[in-house]
Amino acid sequence: MATQTPSTNLHFFTHFFKRFLPNSQAVALAIILIVSFVLIYSLSDLLMPAFVSIVLAYLLEGLVSKAEAINIPRLPAVCLVFSVFMACLGFLLFYLIPIVSQQAVELVQQVPEMLNRAQTGIMHLPEKYPKWVSESKIQQVMFAVQKELLTYGQNVLSLSAASVVGLVSVMIYLFLVPMMVFFFLKDKQVLVSWFLQFMPQDRHLTVRVWKEVDMQIGNYVRGKFGEVFILWAVSYLTYAAMGLNYAMLLAVLMGLQVIIPYIGATLVTFPVLAVAYFQWGLGSDEFMYVLIAYSIIQALDGVILVPILFSEAVNLHAVAIIVAILFFGGLWGFWGVFLAIPLATVVKAVLTAWPRLGDSRQGMDF
Repeated sequence: MATQTPSTNLHFFTHFFKRFLPNSQAVALAIILIVSFVLIYSLSDLLMPAFVSIVLAYLLEGLVSKAEAINIPRLPAVCLVFSVFMACLGFLLFYLIPIVSQQAVELVQQVPEMLNRAQTGIMHLPEKYPKWVSESKIQQVMFAVQKELLTYGQNVLSLSAASVVGLVSVMIYLFLVPMMVFFFLKDKQVLVSWFLQFMPQDRHLTVRVWKEVDMQIGNYVRGKFGEVFILWAVSYLTYAAMGLNYAMLLAVLMGLQVIIPYIGATLVTFPVLAVAYFQWGLGSDEFMYVLIAYSIIQALDGVILVPILFSEAVNLHAVAIIVAILFFGGLWGFWGVFLAIPLATVVKAVLTAWPRLGDSRQGMDF
């Protein structure tokens, strides 16, 4: 049997690196991606306020650019956009969150009564369907559900205690994040110039990838915030006009469900229909009206709102979106879930722009 010589092994590794790192630009891009991922992953707990501030500043930069496009100087544009941002933050902290918290507490207090009503209805199933459901099985299921709810309640209490301990961290966020957002917007050019001095000189491929990613992420994040706001407003007006209990809480859930594609819409269906069921009953006209209204809102979101807001978004397969949500959500929690699709577009942009062995564009200045 022939043995591989050192020269053969060297040729193999040389071909391997040329295949995946065909030129210096690819090497520079690979180093930037690896270093960025390691720093963000390892320092996410310590520098999360800075990362959140960068995301918010990036979101607001689009509004600043539009203000500059109508001949408003940079500093007044930043002050105007930042004032609107602080007004929205004040509305969120002092109006929306207290109402949602109050309705959430009221809903939790109603859970035992809802469970008793559900249990009463379930216990009648053996009488209606004796061949399919036995009373012993129903009791076993109810015992398991009560046990899980008890465990969940204990976890909620421990989480509440932990949230009291973490109140200082919340106050730090509320002070540091707006301040850093303002300076990121005000001193954007200074910070970018400082950052670029640490970047490799041969970074044309990196610039090309960044331009594509910048357009896609900017469109996605701004469109997603717009979608959340529109769904929240439409849902609240609809549920409040119908007299549905906990209208603000359910409207907030309707808005936030778009953050998790496919999965969020499924999860938010249960609380909306459950509240309507326990308020009016399954066979009532009001329950059917809520079901129809909910279906119309979801349909309008998918058919009209999403195509308008995300007409320039990258076309990603549903499997790719779900994998991105699981992967990045597992790494960075809420922000990983929210930015899963933009991060997936980064991966797709890198794979699309990555030079192949024998590609005629190698060494070109983009």
